[in-house]
Amino acid sequence: MIRRIMLTTVLTMGLLVVSGATPGYAQEKTTAADTRDANLRAYTDLMRTDIRAQRVAIITEMMQFTEAEDTAFWPIFREYEGKLSKINDDRLALITQYAEKYETLTDSDADRMAHAALDLEARRQTLKAEYFDKFRSALSPKTAARFLQVENQMLLLLDLQIAAALPIVR
Repeated sequence: MIRRIMLTTVLTMGLLVVSGATPGYAQEKTTAADTRDANLRAYTDLMRTDIRAQRVAIITEMMQFTEAEDTAFWPIFREYEGKLSKINDDRLALITQYAEKYETLTDSDADRMAHAALDLEARRQTLKAEYFDKFRSALSPKTAARFLQVENQMLLLLDLQIAAALPIVR
């Protein structure tokens, strides 16, 4: 039952953001620049929207912490979220560069940006691994693994929303 609630909540959150993320696609006479600008605004909204409250509610529901686990978890989570925000800020800067160069993108730009995107993915994976160890030490391996699953699901939904809002390299 809890999984259904979690899935429904996450999917609803994702669908609401996705449906609001691509308003340019509903118009037939939208230029490529208009679409790109709308997609960039949607991406910025996704990255800047205060989804922390939703994340906290989902995590709280899924984790079912004891009082001691709750006390141990949230300070570590806030630290993790602060570092993740830095990666997300860097990702937003890269997306902004991509949008600015989209019409005139060179092979060199594409190569540099692709490597930067791969670096951001690696940084996020490294951060999750580092904090899995911290959560495992403060809680238990099973509880830390449950959090990692929930976090991965939320990050995958956000990644899918972002990918759907960005135009493919031409």
